[in-house]
Amino acid sequence: YCVEFRTESLSQQCALETRPFARWMQYLREGHTVCVACQPPAMSAATRRCPGDGHNAHGDKILHWEAIGNSQCQGTWKKIRQLEHCSCPLVHSFIFT
Repeated sequence: YCVEFRTESLSQQCALETRPFARWMQYLREGHTVCVACQPPAMSAATRRCPGDGHNAHGDKILHWEAIGNSQCQGTWKKIRQLEHCSCPLVHSFIFT
């Protein structure tokens, strides 16, 4: 499944990232909608959910995120909706870890 979030805030360190594998962090923006896929390697065997997916969160709850590979690139987002059938666009798409 996938979850759509609206980025509320992010640290300045995201824009300063220049390593080739992490340049995607430069494109994060406040107010953008991002789509995050929950795939089996990240799922809990007991719940079949990904940690941090905001399962019980409603649109007004602020959730925290952190980029893998750069713990200084972090911020907050709000859950928009969960999609059982993923249709994440190629840009602004991420995977829970």
